[in-house]
Amino acid sequence: MDILAHGLWTTAGAIGLRRKTRIATSLGWAAFWGVFPDLFSFTIPATVRIWWLLTGTTRSLLPDPHGPRHFQFAWQLYHCSHSLVVFGLAFGLVWLFAGRPVPSMLGWLLHIAIDIFTHRGIFATHFLWPLSSFGWDGTPWETRWLLAANYVALAAVYLLLFRSARSDRQRAASSSAEQSSTVADAHR
Repeated sequence: MDILAHGLWTTAGAIGLRRKTRIATSLGWAAFWGVFPDLFSFTIPATVRIWWLLTGTTRSLLPDPHGPRHFQFAWQLYHCSHSLVVFGLAFGLVWLFAGRPVPSMLGWLLHIAIDIFTHRGIFATHFLWPLSSFGWDGTPWETRWLLAANYVALAAVYLLLFRSARSDRQRAASSSAEQSSTVADAHR
């Protein structure tokens, strides 16, 4: 999945979690954790490649298959940040130190779950790393029909969230008006 969609899905999930459970969940932190695995793995290589492009060291942001093999460490970071094992350990440690679970971190879990089915080949998510290098060969997220379906689904989810919030506000306003009317009638 692309990084924008990860941020949007995890924010939508956090909104839903907040509404259904009344658990305080930071939308900003949920979005951060939703994009964290990709930021963790690719920020350094992307920054360096952009610098190289700007300074004329390279003519493309894409790696040269015939050039030197830079950034091999990024694959270990990728496997680490896309691992359910690593997520579970990190979530557990944060829970231990915070004294409570941190729901916004579930954005990281959602990121991994989505990537398992939307990556393949060298990007197949090794979700059991370091215990196993097994990776599911899913449908690549950049496949046109999947990319379109993903953003249509996101638009539908956000429309439903918007409509639900609006009807909640209308219900609250109506309830408040009824209470005011009842209080006014009692004082007459």
